[in-house]
Amino acid sequence: MAAAPYGRSRFGMRILVTGGMGFIGSNLIRYLLSAHEDVEILNLDRLSHGSNPANLRDVESDGRYEFLRGDICDFETVKAAARDADAIINLAAESHVDRSISNPRASFDTNAMGVLNLLEACRLRDLAFQQVSTDEVYGPAPEGRSFSEGDGLDPSSPYAASKASADLLVRAYHRTYGLRATITRSTNNFGPYQFPEKLIPKAILRALLGLPIPIYGSGRQRRDWIYVLDHCEAIDLVLRRGEPGGIYNVSAGNEVENLELVERILGLLGRPRSLIAHVRDRPGHDFRYSLDSSKLRALGWRPRHGFGEALERTVKWYVENEWWWRPLADERVLHPTPWELPW
Repeated sequence: MAAAPYGRSRFGMRILVTGGMGFIGSNLIRYLLSAHEDVEILNLDRLSHGSNPANLRDVESDGRYEFLRGDICDFETVKAAARDADAIINLAAESHVDRSISNPRASFDTNAMGVLNLLEACRLRDLAFQQVSTDEVYGPAPEGRSFSEGDGLDPSSPYAASKASADLLVRAYHRTYGLRATITRSTNNFGPYQFPEKLIPKAILRALLGLPIPIYGSGRQRRDWIYVLDHCEAIDLVLRRGEPGGIYNVSAGNEVENLELVERILGLLGRPRSLIAHVRDRPGHDFRYSLDSSKLRALGWRPRHGFGEALERTVKWYVENEWWWRPLADERVLHPTPWELPW
């Protein structure tokens, strides 16, 4: 992994990262350890679907890193994990929209009630808290407009509603208890170690295996993509310099249609376009997401990775790291959901 953009710095914090065995969480932990000389990380993760201990195999021997298996839905576990922390960054989530449609209760248990436990632990010990949220809380973005932090929440899926609920809890704890809390809302992430149920790794792996790549509906839905390391730098900056109670959108301005994205991946792999399979659209599928990140950029953040170069780097990583994805390429990941079946 590349070093921090401005060299290693003094930080002097012990951070409890929840959900650190997931995609963004593992990249964030690796980034924080590389960026700050004296940071200490406790990673709390229950090792559920989407978590992968292989994500952090390369930092297990770092004396500043410790792993604790546990669930944020268990308040006693959360209190124990937070005992020596200075701050909590929450990335623990049931993050897959399709699964939230099939099982909405699981999304709310973790994404809302779990966050309530984390906030209570912060309130009791006066810890800083950072909630890593999503652009999906705003709902679909109108054509020609990007959401700003002051816009209302209009979630379309149970997943998005559970994340919006958590954001409201964070805001309430700041206003009621003076909790030093911030929220980041990011657009779609991609990069190494992303669980292969998500669009980019799923398209890469299915193309490598010669399997059809399901595209919802017309494939004209548009997402603004950000390379995961740019997102990690934003989270780090907001933790250090964000205004308590503040919300910060995180976006890179890489708006691409899903169909075009898959076509680009097939081109990078030299695979035929005939692998694309249009399937029934997902229920409540938002057509477009777009965020205005001017507030974050005013703190000094800029994305450092161009979309084309980062996508090429991501495809190359999956090609070269079959050891990581091969154990995950099973029926659990590659079998289609009900609305991924052909029309």
